Amino acid sequence: MIHEDWLLSTPLARRLYHGVAKDQPIIDYHNHLIPEQLASNHRFANLHAAWLAGDHYKWRAMRMLGVEEKLITGDAAPRDKFRAFASALPYTLRNPLYHWSHLELDRYFGITAPLNAQNADAVYDEASAFLNTAAGGTWRLLADKKVEMVCTTDDPADDLAHHAALAGSDCPVRMLPGWRPDKALLIGAPGWTDYVARLAELTGTSISGYDDLLAALDRRLDHFAAHGCTISDHGLSHLPDVAYDLEVAREVCGQALLSKTSPAPALRAQTFLVTLLTDLARRYAARGWVMQLHLGALRNNNARGLRELGPDTGFDSIGDFPQASGLSRFLNHLDNTHELPKTILYNLNPADNAVFATMIGNFASGGGRGKVQWGSAWWFLDQWDGMTEQLNTLSNMGVLATFVGMLTDSRSFLSFPRHEYFRRLLCNLLGEDAAQGKIPADEALLGEIVAGVCYGNARGYFNE
Repeated sequence: MIHEDWLLSTPLARRLYHGVAKDQPIIDYHNHLIPEQLASNHRFANLHAAWLAGDHYKWRAMRMLGVEEKLITGDAAPRDKFRAFASALPYTLRNPLYHWSHLELDRYFGITAPLNAQNADAVYDEASAFLNTAAGGTWRLLADKKVEMVCTTDDPADDLAHHAALAGSDCPVRMLPGWRPDKALLIGAPGWTDYVARLAELTGTSISGYDDLLAALDRRLDHFAAHGCTISDHGLSHLPDVAYDLEVAREVCGQALLSKTSPAPALRAQTFLVTLLTDLARRYAARGWVMQLHLGALRNNNARGLRELGPDTGFDSIGDFPQASGLSRFLNHLDNTHELPKTILYNLNPADNAVFATMIGNFASGGGRGKVQWGSAWWFLDQWDGMTEQLNTLSNMGVLATFVGMLTDSRSFLSFPRHEYFRRLLCNLLGEDAAQGKIPADEALLGEIVAGVCYGNARGYFNE
């Protein structure tokens, strides 16, 4: 199925891909790789450990095909879990898993036969053997795919020791931390006061109110900056349509820390979130950091699944939250005082595509080329149709040439052929447009745009 010109339907698309896109380096500016595994040049024990463990995309598909949980996240042997996935994969045709999985088997292990129950053991043994060689260590898994930089997702309370260790090593790939302060923002969530106590201990301070909390986070921002961090990220359902109100935030924070158990009323908790996020965004702007906002997930829908397996195990979905007004109010408040940092917006609900594509143009001035970005199609949308729709809407309502391109948003060191998949899609889209007379067949101009979207724009945006 996967051949040299796979998914490239015109001669121009093929020239753009092979001549421009294919060999561009990769800047993967948002993922969930485990820093320790890169710092230690980890070798996975087997293909299950590298490919199935932690992959909730695969887990969801297996559940829908009736595979028992023991063979998904349970205590079955790794080989048996892989056999169960191999038996399920043929029936995922037209799900992006089918393309992702076979592209990864080909690009990392040279395995071109479709995976199924009959060849599961042979594939497992061949790939596992490779992973236990020097070429199978995490350094080479990334470097061989021309990965130049990866940005992990880290809590402000993380010590970043593994980032420090990697920075002093011979690893050919840069790993930078990404600041993800959601636990500090969600004041009504269970364990919030315990988390604040942890921040106080880490920073050697006493936190009895909002200003103390912000000062402690400032110290952690310094710590992250010292380890090369230039990117923040926030995973929220939506931005509440409430105004910045420092006095309310101070009251809510003080009361929560004093009572330890009494949650704030919803509206006041939302005001705290928006106020703290605004104050953090000001600090990102002052430091020249990029702010990412991932909006729209409805998380932990299945109470039993959450109770038995924990979060991030495949029970999240697209939410239908209101996005436009709160997002506009938040960005406008920062822009009004010239304190809006470079910002990337991601929506999970495709119904919000046009909202996000038009929102970025409202706050584009005063920050260079492509200051506010509509990020790559995310999570449930990072498949052929979702990425195509995102690129088309961005082109119609924004400027494709400034787009910072693809990211993996993945926990897997074997997920980087997703960049290839995206690049093939981009080149095919432009090649088909030119063949249909929608755009000029100006190969030099199109090649410049492709090179920018694949690599150059991200390099400039993140000051790499």
